[in-house]
Amino acid sequence: MNDATLTRIANALERMSPASLEAPDFAEAEAFLWHASPKQLEPIANVSRVDLDLLVGIDRSRDTLLENTLRFARGMSANNALLWGARGMGKSSLVKAVHAHINAQGLPLKVVELQREDLPSVTHLLTLLRDAPYRFLLFCDDLSFSHDDQHYKSLKAVLDGGIAGRPDNVIFYATSNRRHLMPRDMIENERSSAINPGEAVEEKVSLSDRFGLWLGFHPCDQDQYLSMIEGYCAAHGVNIDPEVLRAEAVEWQATRGSRSGRVAWQFFVDLAGRYGVVV
Repeated sequence: MNDATLTRIANALERMSPASLEAPDFAEAEAFLWHASPKQLEPIANVSRVDLDLLVGIDRSRDTLLENTLRFARGMSANNALLWGARGMGKSSLVKAVHAHINAQGLPLKVVELQREDLPSVTHLLTLLRDAPYRFLLFCDDLSFSHDDQHYKSLKAVLDGGIAGRPDNVIFYATSNRRHLMPRDMIENERSSAINPGEAVEEKVSLSDRFGLWLGFHPCDQDQYLSMIEGYCAAHGVNIDPEVLRAEAVEWQATRGSRSGRVAWQFFVDLAGRYGVVV
């Protein structure tokens, strides 16, 4: 067997059994993005987020999540959190704003975002984080599952930890439009068609019960919608007549057919552009 053949065999074996993952330098960034293929943590220099004070109409959820995260950052007991409810009402913005607020207080909390599709690789990620000298907020945005989706089983490794237990330095936050992480009509369909209706959906529905903290987000009213826009204007120095602002903001939400924090921000981006303000 010649050297070229041996080299090819060695390369093939290396691909089949890749080298152990190496943790990045966690000191170089506050936020990281997990990639499942190839498995690596990518440092994020600039996180897209808004100031905590600009999140209007979600005061109770804001205060509850902030207190829970502060306890975790200080090394005390805290719950995994599920932020569920109306779209565009600041669920993911709140998670990122709370993280920034805590870091501004000098508590070195790292945030690691992973996609739902990457959940099967989460045990590798937890191995990297377990021995790191930092505390980590593991964040999954827009989490939901379909009837034939098996990714939810991987999530149990984060919430329950299996035989090794969830690392003490890791907490998990997820956002979802669905309270039980799966469509209500799917729950009803499985109940009606199963031999044992209760067991048919118990495993999936109980997944949301594994989150110790549930925070509901509901559609905002017009006063809250206008308060959001006024807060953006004040924060970015956009000076406009209040009556003109109100009229244009109401017209904008009427053309969209809905009111939410996302719609308020989209209106403000348009307004700021017309007034020559970069946001």
